[in-house]
Amino acid sequence: MEHLNDAACREQFMSKIKIESRLAQIGSISEPVTGAISFPIYQSTAFRHPRLGQSTGFDYARTKSPTRTVLEQAIAELESGDAGFASSSGMASLQTIFALFSQGDHLLVSLDLYGGTYRLLEKVISRFGVTATYVDTNDLEALKANLQQGTKAVLIETPTNPLMMITDLSKVCAWAKSRGLISIVDNTLLTPFFQRPLELGADIVIHSATKYLGGHNDVLAGLIVTKGKDLSERIAFLHNTIGAVLGPQDSWLMMRGMKTLALRMERHQFNAIKMASFLSKHPMVDQVYYPGLENHPHYDIQKCQSSGNTGILSFKMKDARNIESILRNIRLIAFAESLGGVESLMTYPAVQTHADIPEEIRRQIGVDDRLLRFSVGIEHIEDLIADISRAFDVAQNELVTSV
Repeated sequence: MEHLNDAACREQFMSKIKIESRLAQIGSISEPVTGAISFPIYQSTAFRHPRLGQSTGFDYARTKSPTRTVLEQAIAELESGDAGFASSSGMASLQTIFALFSQGDHLLVSLDLYGGTYRLLEKVISRFGVTATYVDTNDLEALKANLQQGTKAVLIETPTNPLMMITDLSKVCAWAKSRGLISIVDNTLLTPFFQRPLELGADIVIHSATKYLGGHNDVLAGLIVTKGKDLSERIAFLHNTIGAVLGPQDSWLMMRGMKTLALRMERHQFNAIKMASFLSKHPMVDQVYYPGLENHPHYDIQKCQSSGNTGILSFKMKDARNIESILRNIRLIAFAESLGGVESLMTYPAVQTHADIPEEIRRQIGVDDRLLRFSVGIEHIEDLIADISRAFDVAQNELVTSV
């Protein structure tokens, strides 16, 4: 394969191959000197200038770093964006995006929201005079009703975490654009392998890349992708100025993880739909939240705008008294606070990921003491079902014995 040094040539070539091939080839055609298939880790923070007024394109690692640049180009291509930015965490990426806004600005934000995003908005960003209203972003009338003079953007999670609510991106992004609002979409749970919001009208896509993109629970990272020259330049300025950028070692780990994204997402999806179906029929389970189930209220929207489904689901037990025992007795599945890795993890949102959201708000949207979130990994599905079945049986026996 020839070296593709010219950016336009590279973009044209990459646009012609399938996403599975683009993922597998991340960084493999980017090193013109040695032809290294695995792009090198450039650990340097400073770069020599050939002479006064000249640059190699790299001056200082906070502004631009060779290893990080390859990752940023890759995510921009995968999301059909114009520019990519790698940050030290998903929260750092959100902070960078929120720095677009000023005192008096207002945001419309998904009602069922990751607790860390809520914490950042309400306990940090609000101190700078930026306010947020939380609405069901698939409800266009609710969005219109909460539109204010100072509204500048719509922040959408779809699917949401943990209740798997879906937003019709084409509809909402078109509405936002007609009113001059920026559409920001958190695509963490589906990744560009299954969903590309910029192609549906969004302006900015954000990822907690720690999750499915990295995929191995071993690297903390965030990614931003922008559409349009002006917005890309504004985020580039903020990314460099705030400086919460991703280091070269972690950038390399991200690229290595992303090379297998297609294989992992297919297995996550396969396991998750099997697990969701099993849980839906279990007598101890009250409700399962998963957009791949045909009884999901927005199943058709999800099927239309995405080519597949995430590996995360949530479910409510009929009796909250089973929760502690289940979390204590799962063995293959880990009781841990994250998602998107190859290992299966189970989380109790009410006291972990969403603890910073006031209880009355959590209960209003359904994040109560009966809800468990399950990040279904890539283990054999029969082993996962056997593990949770045994934990359920033990929990029920303990409950009966204690009565």
